[in-house]
Amino acid sequence: MVLADQALRCPRCGTPLDRGVTNPLSETLPLPATTSGDLSGERTVTVPARGRDDLLGRHLHVYRCELLLGAGGMGRVYLAHHRVLHRKCALKILSPRATAGREDYVRRFQQEGRAAAALVHPHVVTVHAIGRAKGRHYLEMEFIGGQSLQQLIDSEGALAPWRATHLAQSIAQGLAAAHQAGLVHRDLKPDNVMLTADGIPKITDFGLAKPIASAAAGPETHLSGTPNYMAPELFAGQPATPASDVYALGASYFRMLTGKLPFAAHSLPVLMDMVAHDPLPPVEPFCPSLTADMSACLQAMLAKAPHDRPLDGTQAARWLQSVLGKARDLTALVQDAFAEDARVAWTGGGERYELSLTFPSSRRQTVCLETGASADGQPLLHVYSLCCRACPEFHESALRLNSRMAHGAVAVRDRDGQAWFVVVNSYPRGTVDAKEIRQCVHEVASRADEVERLLTGQDVH
Repeated sequence: MVLADQALRCPRCGTPLDRGVTNPLSETLPLPATTSGDLSGERTVTVPARGRDDLLGRHLHVYRCELLLGAGGMGRVYLAHHRVLHRKCALKILSPRATAGREDYVRRFQQEGRAAAALVHPHVVTVHAIGRAKGRHYLEMEFIGGQSLQQLIDSEGALAPWRATHLAQSIAQGLAAAHQAGLVHRDLKPDNVMLTADGIPKITDFGLAKPIASAAAGPETHLSGTPNYMAPELFAGQPATPASDVYALGASYFRMLTGKLPFAAHSLPVLMDMVAHDPLPPVEPFCPSLTADMSACLQAMLAKAPHDRPLDGTQAARWLQSVLGKARDLTALVQDAFAEDARVAWTGGGERYELSLTFPSSRRQTVCLETGASADGQPLLHVYSLCCRACPEFHESALRLNSRMAHGAVAVRDRDGQAWFVVVNSYPRGTVDAKEIRQCVHEVASRADEVERLLTGQDVH
């Protein structure tokens, strides 16, 4: 049973609906040109809520509305039960009051709903049905029981670069499918990306952004979308395109990496001027581990001119996939490589790990994984293991052992101001995979242990 008070509060933050909120499934709110409220978030207007929700616990067509999921200027979204198919769904219902006299919006709602229903993709929330009952227009969507991307950012703050890039790449795949089908989202933002229980992102609300009248953009101009995620050309009155969706993806990527918006202001005219003219704020102070490839991709998606960005979701997804290939999280690689290897234990994090291996002979060896760069700046993963001090009397023997190695090499490496013999191998950071790491670690450990045993007769490292 849903209490009356629950029906009047935002499910995301608990804010009373009469203060104006947005939600992962709620629609973008109309933003008048005279708005002077803080635009640093998405709570941009006031949405009056009068009385208790009259649909909760009631039937509409084949649906029973069980729980309010979100509310916006044009309607509300409910967790509903489909009484014929016996499944849960998310039911978006337009407000009769808000749509009165808005035949253009209702027509587009129907057209875009039908188009979205034909779009089936792992990273897009599926639209099951669109219709009208008891004078209310509705859209039935797949129900995602997880949280929104915005809720994830709210709870965790800035995300690790690899994780943020992986999410952005998945979202770009969903955009690519939409763009190939002729759909433009118009209102992509973290609140419109749902995460499944497994963390898989799914875009919702394709093509359903509302027009926003703006005297600042001209008396005849209407804007569509959420201002903080809108591309410069949209403020100039140009139509939404796949390239403007890419800009919104870039703004969402920026927020994942930093926990902040790329541009934030307290009024629409100021925000429009910042988006059009101000350089992109540096990300590195908030995300020092950001790679050069990630930074370049982010800046391209947030370019002022549409032709300087990836032109659509397909190009953005390919670029992000290339970035991921060069910067896959080392933690994930280590876990994939050794999760089921009882002989290996590891410590560390970020871009450096130490792995301890135990051989059947009970001898032990420690192998280090570190990221670095080649002489020409290409990112590398170094796999090395200490053998012993690089004493002059060992030099000739070490060279002879080196000639016998099929993989890796004996080299001299400075550590704590002293020279050490190490067995080392290196791989391009962008192409190395878990299988290569596993094989290399075992090979390097075995060779390093052999060198240590032959040169010193000890088992120290």
